[in-house]
Amino acid sequence: MKRSATLSLITVISAAYLLNLVYPTFYEKAALYGPLVDSGEYWRLFTVALVHGGLTHLFFNMFSLLVLGNPIEAALGKTRFLVIFFISLLTGSLASIYLNSAPHVSVGASGAIFGLFGAFIALGKRLNQGARDIYVIVGLNFALGFILGGIDWRAHLGGLIGGYLTTAVLLRITRV
Repeated sequence: MKRSATLSLITVISAAYLLNLVYPTFYEKAALYGPLVDSGEYWRLFTVALVHGGLTHLFFNMFSLLVLGNPIEAALGKTRFLVIFFISLLTGSLASIYLNSAPHVSVGASGAIFGLFGAFIALGKRLNQGARDIYVIVGLNFALGFILGGIDWRAHLGGLIGGYLTTAVLLRITRV
């Protein structure tokens, strides 16, 4: 039996969280910090998904990954799903760096998760799910980003746009 990419991502990200508990310097080496990316530490654009701001942050990201990832992976296949996930992660990280006015540290897989929201919207009727429900969830999450401090809504926005556009392109150029 093949292991799903969704479960593999959840396993790797959760294992990285445990690694961070044992080796706290892992957090410092993986978190997204714009000036370090500008000086050549480009891996941080992706490793940001491996570190989280606590167990609650990790739980909500992994729960969202499970709920969104499984139907998207089932609809598009493992490879397309992974392309969407990683491009969304990249666009979320880039938006975080370039849209924030001051240098800041960001953590979490939220940019990629919002990319899956974007993919879900782009897939629309193919998944037989209520797009209106996704709009409400995305809207609530953006509102929380403004109400609560410490949430990088710029990464969410970049991931959402990246996931939507990547999925739209994949649907046009590949047979699904």
